[in-house]
This record gives sequence, structure tokens and C-alpha cells, in this order.
Amino acid sequence: MVKNFILDTNVMIHDPFCFYKFEDNHIIIPIICIEELDHLKKREGIVGYHARCAARELSNIRKRGSLSDGVELDSGGSLRIELNHLDYDALPDGLDISKNDTKILAIAKKLQEIYKPIQTVLVTKDLYMAIKGDAIGLEIQDYQNDKIETDDLYKGYIDTQFFSRQIDAIYAGGLSVPPELEGSLFPNQFLHIKSLDREGHEILARYDGQKIVPLKYQNEVSWGLTPINREQKMAYELLLNPDIHFVTISGGAGSGKTILATAVALQKVIEQGQYRKIVFVRPVVPAGNDIGFLPGTEEEKLRPWMGSFYDAIESLVDQKVLKKQKDMTGKGRHMVYSEKPEFSVDDFIEQYRKYGVIETKTFTYMRGRTLSDALVIVDEAQEITPHLAKLMLTRAGFGSKFVFIGDPSDNQIDNVLVDAKSNGLVYTIEKMKPFTISGHVCLKQVERSPLAQIAEKAM
Repeated sequence: MVKNFILDTNVMIHDPFCFYKFEDNHIIIPIICIEELDHLKKREGIVGYHARCAARELSNIRKRGSLSDGVELDSGGSLRIELNHLDYDALPDGLDISKNDTKILAIAKKLQEIYKPIQTVLVTKDLYMAIKGDAIGLEIQDYQNDKIETDDLYKGYIDTQFFSRQIDAIYAGGLSVPPELEGSLFPNQFLHIKSLDREGHEILARYDGQKIVPLKYQNEVSWGLTPINREQKMAYELLLNPDIHFVTISGGAGSGKTILATAVALQKVIEQGQYRKIVFVRPVVPAGNDIGFLPGTEEEKLRPWMGSFYDAIESLVDQKVLKKQKDMTGKGRHMVYSEKPEFSVDDFIEQYRKYGVIETKTFTYMRGRTLSDALVIVDEAQEITPHLAKLMLTRAGFGSKFVFIGDPSDNQIDNVLVDAKSNGLVYTIEKMKPFTISGHVCLKQVERSPLAQIAEKAM
């Protein structure tokens, strides 16, 4: 049965192309939401960009007919802007009628009454709007179109058991997928295989789309860094494999996402010249209170947001000029300079930035670009919407490799437009896992300090 879907502003900000994703149902947008889009269009970052995108799509739709009367969509449904029915009589006392949210609720409640028995649904991503709407008897739905349905996010690897002869075949060059796993493996999925008949006989392997093969790069050193646990070895396999053009790495704080990706980038670009440049990209979404506009050039404005990359590069550069020695008692270690560093991490980055080898960018400046022969690292990818994730990946030119890293758990998301199931990182993980040129791994172990490990688990 055809339904009426009333869209809150935040749905259009989350997905500017949402108008085409309600099948043959009727979409109703209160005029107040258009006013809110107009107010948000000059906002910096993701919100302003999506507000402008949504307005452009509505402008394209209005070329087909009058938005006040309703425009037929290719899906069989329709879209119209609601200009009337702002009736506060349907609302209980206690709601602030000066708020736009209350006005939208009043319109939705009135339309619910007018269109009975047709099902009328308010679609919103605002938790408070959802609570108030439910309290006054509205049917409320979150925008589900780009949510990941499963509760178990794809990890990128499985633990399994084979016979020793099968493990030997993998070591010898590859093994066809056993019947019990046929159809269940994705390209570039990893297997930690232990022997059923020989204790201690095991292997880390990868399904290359045709056979199960041994890892090639797990013992590689990139800019002085080697992987120190099995998941990091899997990540190295994806990062160093030139045939894999898109890599996603998820994991908690301190699991090594940023430093692994940065080490491989420095190795591949500066040491080996396999790519022309490194592009570090980060969404500008503040944790806590925003400190407002920052002065200076684009690079100077982005410097506070790029702390994770600067920290990673600083640690990696230190490994180039420092060596560890045990103290005289053998009870500890201290750092001894093999040569005195003559530059800071800022000097290092600025030197390579000057020659176009390192770029630091935000999504605001990505539209229209084509990134060729580049290794592109998108940090904190859980903060972006699926629309921005698609925008980023469609910037890929020939010879480029893209790496998305982040922690998709709810407590690491500060963007109110997304959650653990609808952010750009989990969306790309699930959508890209069937393809042979992409791969994913979830890092589990915290490799910072005992304090970081305890905080990750206990808080």
C-alpha cells in the first residue's frame, strides 16, 4: 500500500539524494524544512555541502512540475512541498511552538488526520524529534535506505580448521576453496587456519577470488614499521598489495590504523615512488564544543584536525633516527639518538608539501577533483555520510589507491547525521566487500600502552 513519508530536514542533510529512494510512495516536505536548508547552505563542512546538494536536487525535480501541487518521480511516487496545515491544536501543552521541530510535528500530525486511513510516517534522524513524535501518536521511522542491516559488521577474516595436507597445499602456492566454505568467502578475505591433525601447524592465508593463498607481505618493513599481531599483518597485506585499490581498516583507539596506513604511504611514495603523492583527508567534525573558525591558509586551518597524521609521521620519523638500547642493568630501555634530528615533523611535512608530495585536505575541496597516481588516506571515516564516501571514491583516478580508516562504534561518532550503522565507513565496508580490488580488516588489539588498553576495554 502506498504511504506518505514526511521528511525532516536532517534526512535531506544526511542523504541529499533521498528523494529517489522511497519507491512508489508519496514524499511530503514541510516548507519549514526548505527554510532550514536555506539557513544551513552557508555552514562550513559536511552540513553546508549536503544542504546545497539537496537544494540542487529539489531544483532539478521542480523542472518537471509544480512542487506545491506535487511532481511525479521516476520511481512511481511523488514529491511535494507542504505549504499549509500548521495546526497547533493537535499538539499537547508543553511543546515550544516557536521551534521549527514543533512546527514540523504539528504539520505531520494534521496530515496524519487528513489522510487516514493512508499510513503517514515522519522520517527523521533526530532522536528528540522521534521521541516527541512518538509521544503525540505519530508513526516515526529512521531513514533506513543506507543503514547496514546486520549487527555483525564484516571483519575481513575468519578462524577455521583444515587438514595438514590442505595447509601444505596453501604453502605450496594455493588451495581451491573446500566445499564447506564455497560461496561463503569474499575476495581478499583472510583465513587463520589451524590443523585438524597436527598440533601447531597453522597459516594465515587470503582468498584471492579463486584460491586460498599464503600471505606475501606480512613480514615486510615499511618506513621502519613491522606489523606486530595477526590483524596488522592482514592490514599490511591489503595496504602493500598493488592489485587492491581500496582498503578499509576499522578498529578501536590504539589498534594501529593510522600508523600502519601512514607507514605504507611514506614507503610507497617517498621511498619507492610507486605513487606520485600522499593525500591525507579528514572530515572536519569536532568532538565536544567547536572552537569556531580558524585563521590562516587551508593547510593552517587543517593543522589542528590532522593531529593523528602528524603524530604517526613523528613516530615513524623518530624510528628513522633513533635506536633502542637496553640500559646497563638490563631492566629497561631508553632512547638513544643515532644522529641528532635537525627538523621537526612540521618541517618534514612542509618540505614534501612544497613539492606536492604530501597534501592535507578536507572534503570541502574534493568536488571536481581527480586524484591520479596518489595514495589517499581518509581518517575518521566513521564521521562521513555514505554520500560523502561515494563522493570520495569517485575522485579515484588511474593508478590511485584509497584507504578508509576509522572506528565505527557509536562512542567514536560526533557527527549527528550518522550512527554506527549508517556512517560512510560501514557503508563502504559492506558495499565494497564483494569486489576483487577491495579488502577490509578489523583490528582488535590495542597496541599503545597498558593505560590505553584498560581505557579501551573498561570505559
